[in-house]
Amino acid sequence: MNRNDIAFARFHPTVLFFYFFCLILFTVFTQNPVLLLSALCGGILFCAVTNTAKKNLAAAKLYVPMFLLVSMTNPIFSHSGATPLFFMNDNPVTLEALLCGVDLAVQVCAVMLICGAFSRVMESDKLLALFGKLSPRLATVLSMALRFIPLLKRKWGEICEAQRALGYFREESFFDRIASYARVFSALVTWALESSVDTAASMSARGYELAGKKHFSLFRFTRGDGIMLALTTALSAVTLFGILLGKADFDFYPRISEINTDIFAIITYAAFGTLALLPFIFEVKEALKWKYLRSKI
Repeated sequence: MNRNDIAFARFHPTVLFFYFFCLILFTVFTQNPVLLLSALCGGILFCAVTNTAKKNLAAAKLYVPMFLLVSMTNPIFSHSGATPLFFMNDNPVTLEALLCGVDLAVQVCAVMLICGAFSRVMESDKLLALFGKLSPRLATVLSMALRFIPLLKRKWGEICEAQRALGYFREESFFDRIASYARVFSALVTWALESSVDTAASMSARGYELAGKKHFSLFRFTRGDGIMLALTTALSAVTLFGILLGKADFDFYPRISEINTDIFAIITYAAFGTLALLPFIFEVKEALKWKYLRSKI
């Protein structure tokens, strides 16, 4: 799916940045399984409806091994906990450490999925519009960083194709492939350095940092942006209030604590779950609306 086809990306940059800031903040600073699973489900569902099946399969090949690796690493190095399952090299592997590893894996995958969604909806022009007036250098660095990896991947493919067309790229043996990829990498680094120098010179020549200049922006804050901002603020406030009251507290050591299930805790879980699922809900709503309008033609 093209970025222009992502309905959630049509919101104002301020709304998008505030939403992802709140979501990442809550996900990083909690270990409550309910909140982390909500964040993970939100990221997975958003990727499922905005990516192609091929890209989703490629993402699964990355996230599943990472999930298993993080889950298994914690009980190997952490031997805390009051419920040993078995012993490995005279060191106990405890239930608490195992479940803590799973919880950490959920957190890592959730944060990566959210950051991936952020990079998909916040293009460089939105970052420039958001931070251009406050800090031109910061805006430039952020916009270049977000486009750097896909740009390098595309340039890598172009250089490889050019090398093959010229007959310089050989794959007969392992050492031939190493030498060929080394030449491609050298050309890629040279291009990246030259491109960064050209970009800096171009920005300087255009007076990007001059004081008193005006910033043109295509983005306008609409009524829909105000509603989404108010909804994000309300859900974040309820979640934060519940966390501050201790309704989302959860510990793995020395024993696994019970998940709080009183009415205020449920409200906290529901608020954060709704916050995490907002992009998915909006995408589904827009897709259904589009199908309905097409059926009326």
